Amino acid sequence: MMIYTVTAHTGKRLLAGTTSLIYIQLRGTEAESEEQNLNHLQGFRQGSERTFKIRCKASLGELVSVEIYSKPFMGLHHNQWFCDKILIKTPEGDEILFPCYSWLDSNERLVLRPAKASLMFQDINPIAQRQRTRQLEEQQKLFRWRVYVEGMPQVIDYDTALALPAEVRFSFTKETEFNFNAGKQLAALKLTGLADSRRSWESMSQLEVILCENREKTIEYIQEHWDENEFFGYQFLNGLNPMMIQRCSKLPENFPVTDDMVKDSLRGSSLEQEMKKGNIFLSDYKMLDGLVGNVVNDRQQYLTAPLVLLYSNPHGMMLPIAIQLRQKPSKENPIFLPTDSKADWKLAKIFVRNAEFAVHEVDFHLLRTHLLAEVFTVATLRNLPPPHPLYKLLFPHIRYTLQINIMARNRLISKDGVISMYAGVGGESLSKLLKRATASLTYSALCLPDNISERGLENVPLYYYRDDGMKLWNIINKFVVAFLSHYYQCDAHVQKDTELQDWISEIFTNGFLGRDGSGIPSSLQTVTELVKFVTMVIFTASAQHAALNNGQFDFGGWMPNFPSALRKPPPKEKGQTTEDTILETLPDVSTTVNIMAVLRLLTQDSADQYPLGHFPENLYDEDVPCKLIEEFQKDLRELSDLIEERNKNLELPYTYLNPKNVDNSVAI
Repeated sequence: MMIYTVTAHTGKRLLAGTTSLIYIQLRGTEAESEEQNLNHLQGFRQGSERTFKIRCKASLGELVSVEIYSKPFMGLHHNQWFCDKILIKTPEGDEILFPCYSWLDSNERLVLRPAKASLMFQDINPIAQRQRTRQLEEQQKLFRWRVYVEGMPQVIDYDTALALPAEVRFSFTKETEFNFNAGKQLAALKLTGLADSRRSWESMSQLEVILCENREKTIEYIQEHWDENEFFGYQFLNGLNPMMIQRCSKLPENFPVTDDMVKDSLRGSSLEQEMKKGNIFLSDYKMLDGLVGNVVNDRQQYLTAPLVLLYSNPHGMMLPIAIQLRQKPSKENPIFLPTDSKADWKLAKIFVRNAEFAVHEVDFHLLRTHLLAEVFTVATLRNLPPPHPLYKLLFPHIRYTLQINIMARNRLISKDGVISMYAGVGGESLSKLLKRATASLTYSALCLPDNISERGLENVPLYYYRDDGMKLWNIINKFVVAFLSHYYQCDAHVQKDTELQDWISEIFTNGFLGRDGSGIPSSLQTVTELVKFVTMVIFTASAQHAALNNGQFDFGGWMPNFPSALRKPPPKEKGQTTEDTILETLPDVSTTVNIMAVLRLLTQDSADQYPLGHFPENLYDEDVPCKLIEEFQKDLRELSDLIEERNKNLELPYTYLNPKNVDNSVAI
């Protein structure tokens, strides 16, 4: 008689335990055990470990899978079981880990594979190969692609989060916490009577009232400095969207700034001289050109496509020196300057910040982090089985992404969503902007070293997003190189991995719509190509999302710094703007507070979140990946210490790429 010792680990998450009957069957290369009931009237408590003996007449050979099955006890009400893992000690003394980390529903079967990672061509056992193939077939039935809007990345084919398979939904803790916080925000607005008020703000000081409960240092700083040129320029480097600014070596033909216009800003120097020194920069919002503003609260809103010229002065400060609010130059499209009246210059900067809201929220935040993370998630779940090393590597970076994106589509960008109702870029313009952004998206724009080089920003001073981001990219890359090189020991291994090739093919076809001009590979031929692409995937889902998401309430809580909509068209001449004009142009009360509530919700911490480098699931039983993870975590801790030390000397600390503040995945 051969005895296999089975230890079942129930998850610690809320409601993980079950009173349902749980059956188990072991399968080996030589034989399989009989199906055995594990409960024996005791059930499985949350966080428990229970050990059982399974007796077999002969050795099963090499264990290739464990199958678990659930059914209600005596036909009574069924409750799901969340199994973390199954640990089996064989009669020969080997201990084999079978990761699960999934909910097991009534009359459902889960097939678990050993934790040891393997590529398909290395899985020479025919039983294991067949199970691997069947598992992918089942995954592809569960996770299907859908065209959401023609011309943008495809999404998961589910209408509601509750319809998603349990293993990719929010935990009970996160679901409850998220809904509670959303309700709390909206209730506060309803109680104060602001959510439905369509009146204008009477003064800037009146806005301070709604921030009385949110007196955080960053918001206070922004409230005090938002209309200063130094802070306006700072935000192009270290604000919510550090992705627009680029070095300018030649003025666009449609932006006729003259030396005479900027002589005071350049302190006697010329544009040509400063361009040669590399001190002139441009932020061009041409992607917004021609888009019509949304209708908010029954009133037309206005979008502009500004051009902003900036100068990096000898003190390292990035300063705006000229703003044109429309793309086509004309007498009715003046170039605004810091030497204009205070009201003229302030309103011009407000129109730029509104353009920032549009491109940040739709292109850089929604498309380039949320929607791309969803593409990577769906492709991973459809094409990589759990034993695949890349599945294991990416698993922490796909947590909760499908649910948060479905909720975003239903609550933010649907016809009655917050962005559609309260943003100038809502309505038809939102889908048009998404299509434009998708059509112009490139691989190099997603790879930080390439992106920084293309924009000519290698040597710009005080660019903390670049400094922290490059260090983080290199740490992730170092980990990915070591991890993948352990499994792919030559380029031929990459080429022979059909599961990997299906994965990248779906990303290219369903995510980037088969656009060769995007630079996204449709296949992978070398280990180097694979490492770069996977580094980009992890960086996008973790660091890039943190940089673009986590400061939304910090920078947008003070509405004039990040207005979602503007109620008056841009001025056609100088000298007509007053402080009253500015208040009449800014969003009304209702728009302000509803957008504020969303920005606050989307930047709140959760009790169920995992910073970069945390691996709550025990997916490995090999020494090499476990040691690499420890080294990865050490590198992240050292970077965190460096950033915190630097921030001690900054008036406004840059915290968004501190690894402690970077989630593993797009989960909010």
